[in-house]
Amino acid sequence: MASIFTKIIAGEIPSYKIAEDENYYAFLDINPNAKGHTLVIPKREENKIFDLSKDEYDGLMSFSYRVAKALEKTIPCERIGMSVIGLEVPHVHVHLIPIHKMDDMRFISKEKLNQDEFVAIANAVAENFE
Repeated sequence: MASIFTKIIAGEIPSYKIAEDENYYAFLDINPNAKGHTLVIPKREENKIFDLSKDEYDGLMSFSYRVAKALEKTIPCERIGMSVIGLEVPHVHVHLIPIHKMDDMRFISKEKLNQDEFVAIANAVAENFE
């Protein structure tokens, strides 16, 4: 059965897309730790990050780097935190989170955003994606 992320890639479920290429897709987390919290995923569904081939892993990290740089240009923060946990959805995903303190990486307090805010953030980050 296709993961929710595979359905997002296929356009069956809407997302606030930041960027994509033939192998990877980046979109805003709809339950974000902070404004700009982004998920980066491979288009090929794989449950565990270290089950990716070395080339897929390197590609995911390279694409994540480019997204993180766009986030840094767009969202005021101390840095972009990165986390790969992977228990909530059985599809590899990298969390890129604009942070100011360590607690911003804890998946406890969440930012509440409306649809217009999500759209504005996604568009702004996408404009800075290179």
